Amino acid sequence: MLDDFDVAILAALQRNGRLSNRELADQIGLSAAPCWRRLKKLEEEGYIKNYTAELAPEKVNLNIVAFAQISMDNHHPETLESFLAVVRDCPEIQECHSVSGQCDYLLKIVTRDMNSYEELLSKHLLLAHGIRSTSTIFSMKQPKISRELPLYEGLKGNNR
Repeated sequence: MLDDFDVAILAALQRNGRLSNRELADQIGLSAAPCWRRLKKLEEEGYIKNYTAELAPEKVNLNIVAFAQISMDNHHPETLESFLAVVRDCPEIQECHSVSGQCDYLLKIVTRDMNSYEELLSKHLLLAHGIRSTSTIFSMKQPKISRELPLYEGLKGNNR
């Protein structure tokens, strides 16, 4: 069960994963040793999956963000495995979601330009067995991008 200090640790690290233990402790109102113990426990229990650096896509020449809607012929394990193997092997595919609605999967794809997107689609994705159709939505602007989870909203009902 997470208490307010645990949630504060998680919230602070979502905003800045490079905080030192001293800075983190100061922000949440604990001394360094209890803060460090709580942090280690949160890591061990899997609340914190990883620490990463978020890059600026335009600085590394990744200018296209696309969302590909994928419809499958069927959901047989061998069909899905062929598709998911392609998904796993393409670093341009940032996210893969099994979804309800008009399609079976929604992919978030980041590429250099339209030519590289078309190449990914034709030379990799569409070669996967079992894909019936694809439809792509291109992002024109990204007025909000957040990696921070709404912790207090997610913890409602957990007797916090």
